[in-house]
Amino acid sequence: MSAPIERIKTLIIGSGPAGYTAAIYAARADLKPVVYTGMEPGGQLTTTTEVDNFPGYPEGIDGPTMMVQLQQQAERFGTEVRIGMITGIELSDEVGGIHTATVDNDKKIEAETVIISTGASAKYLNIPSEQRLRGGGVSACAVCDGFFYKGQDVAIVGGGDTAAEEASYLANICNKVTMLVRKDHMRASKAMQHRVNSLENIEVRYNTEVDEVLGDQVVEGLRMVNNQTGEKDDIAITGLFIAIGHTPNTSIFKGQLDMDETGYLITKGKSTKTNKPGVFACGDSQDKEYRQAVTAAGTGCMAALDAERYLATIETPEEEVA
Repeated sequence: MSAPIERIKTLIIGSGPAGYTAAIYAARADLKPVVYTGMEPGGQLTTTTEVDNFPGYPEGIDGPTMMVQLQQQAERFGTEVRIGMITGIELSDEVGGIHTATVDNDKKIEAETVIISTGASAKYLNIPSEQRLRGGGVSACAVCDGFFYKGQDVAIVGGGDTAAEEASYLANICNKVTMLVRKDHMRASKAMQHRVNSLENIEVRYNTEVDEVLGDQVVEGLRMVNNQTGEKDDIAITGLFIAIGHTPNTSIFKGQLDMDETGYLITKGKSTKTNKPGVFACGDSQDKEYRQAVTAAGTGCMAALDAERYLATIETPEEEVA
């Protein structure tokens, strides 16, 4: 005889700032949340060496330590954090319906509410020298890490709006920004291109790609290659920013939850509500505009409050509502 399926009040999928903040609020509301960490416990911040822009840390803090502290705070109020991956899910269409999730392709659990905080993964070039120096000068977020390269020479890879916007941001604080665009034109909007071209300390190199990131422990330079001529050129830099996009970690929800053409979950109005009752999305899984730890934490709070209110509605007898 098979064991009964475990049923919980609130399942939180993902363990970044959004997931742990949702857990803190859900636990304090007695929703008894269970967090499944996913493949990258702590999310993208675990790959960041220094976090200087999260409120409450006047001296800054390294990303992994911050995520451990967020986990400890969530656990202090009764959150159960489990190492595991939600590999499948069946979401109910009914108000008050039960959602069924599969853990690590094996165990099934049932949940009255689901908070999705699966985040998004930055796209990288996936060349060995780049991967080796992630956290040592290679970053996928200029707004997060640009401050550490104030007055220095840096490079950025990408030709879209995000790359142009981040190049402009870096130009305000760095000595020189070299922008590598692999085509003979930018994909960025005309307005963003004008902004880039108007800044004297941005040099745009078209038809150019990264051949190798130079340096042993930290970034010391960049070897570029012209993809038309094969000519290579080295420059001295201390930071390399990859701005070629993000992929939201939402594939298991396809066909069940509304999402945009790139896979970001769509939430209703200013809430974290999805198109399924009792299912809420927060953090980078539904935010492609800001993608900051503090904004992710804010939407995690919102998701927990939305889940609490949802459960209060379905648990209150109809005669009390009238």
